[in-house]
Amino acid sequence: MRNNLIAYIFAIRLLHIMETRRDVFHAISDPTRREIIGMIARKTLNLNAIADNFDISRQAISVHIKVLSECGLIVIRQKGRERYCEAKLQKLAEVSTWVEQYKKFWMQQFSSLEKYLDKVQSGKKRKK
Repeated sequence: MRNNLIAYIFAIRLLHIMETRRDVFHAISDPTRREIIGMIARKTLNLNAIADNFDISRQAISVHIKVLSECGLIVIRQKGRERYCEAKLQKLAEVSTWVEQYKKFWMQQFSSLEKYLDKVQSGKKRKK
């Protein structure tokens, strides 16, 4: 019974990790993955062509490609013996929406700061 419980807890934790891994924010958190996205956004490339642009192993590139695929940012198509990566950047809209809310917040903060500084500057001019 105890072994079954441990196996169940482990399976639930593993599923949680895999779900988290599929998050688009996780995908773009790594500079290598961002560079891969940039490359294949311009042109569909096979795995070897992508790997040739990096000083890391092809296996490491495959892991990055897998993460990007799991996150829905790329699609891998088999053509003969080659696997080609094609960008599917619609998911980046999530990132854009998230960033936009903070951009609005900071723009309001800077606007308030600018008004305050103008007020302080005007007060100094009147005292002279």
